Amino acid sequence: MVAEKEGMSPRQGRPPQLQEPLRQAKRTKKQVGDGFTIKAMMKNTVVKGPPAAGAFKERPTKPTAFRKFYERGDFPIALEHDTRGNKIAWKVEIEKLDYHHYLPLFFDGLCEMQFPYEFFARQGIHDMLEHGGNKILPVIPQLIIPIKNALNLRNRQVICITLKVLQHLVVSADMVGEALVPYYRQVLPILNIFKNKNVNSGDGIDYSQQKRENIGDLIQETLEAFERYGGGNHITLTKIELMSKRQKARGWTAPLHHSVDMINTYYAKSCCTRWFQ
Repeated sequence: MVAEKEGMSPRQGRPPQLQEPLRQAKRTKKQVGDGFTIKAMMKNTVVKGPPAAGAFKERPTKPTAFRKFYERGDFPIALEHDTRGNKIAWKVEIEKLDYHHYLPLFFDGLCEMQFPYEFFARQGIHDMLEHGGNKILPVIPQLIIPIKNALNLRNRQVICITLKVLQHLVVSADMVGEALVPYYRQVLPILNIFKNKNVNSGDGIDYSQQKRENIGDLIQETLEAFERYGGGNHITLTKIELMSKRQKARGWTAPLHHSVDMINTYYAKSCCTRWFQ
């Protein structure tokens, strides 16, 4: 008996292991398929969820005309170092500039995020708005597309800078706030997306409020500036725009005739129907 036990191989002394059949293993394997396809209706298929909408995802930047003109040396500007920081040294008087040519180009530079392009564009805008006076109002229609392009990048830093520029633009000259009213539909959709993007710091200190880098607060300040300087024809339009954006975000839209009647009644009273013809 001892010899027999010693002669037994180690495999014979182990209990037999139960192996799962190959067919059963194949059945339990899950497959991932797209929704609304034939593969999604097959057995052992898991339908993957929809992709993220990317509402807050940053968009890639495109080459701007401002960078092209700056590298070509077409702007009468230079960088001046001061004890308080950098500033623009204008080679000509700002009041003598052709605002129809230069101001839209500087607004196009709002999309820039590299030095020195972003510094020259943003500081140049503020300098021209301070000394523009009556030259700013006729250029408003040419500024809407650059502003919209800057907001559509959905970069938080660019959005904050653009909102500060809008606040300065509204108070830069008379009637500028009222001239921006027809173009609210170009600006408000992006503001509606980021209006609740506040920094939740808990019981800590939010230093972005001192630096004015909180998007939610800047959007609120910008809307208040629109209401303050937009004349008497802007309040109902702003409410209609924000209401329609919120309804679409919730997946429900008011009947078309209802919103059209609201807009027609309002603009018939305010004599502004020509903006939506």
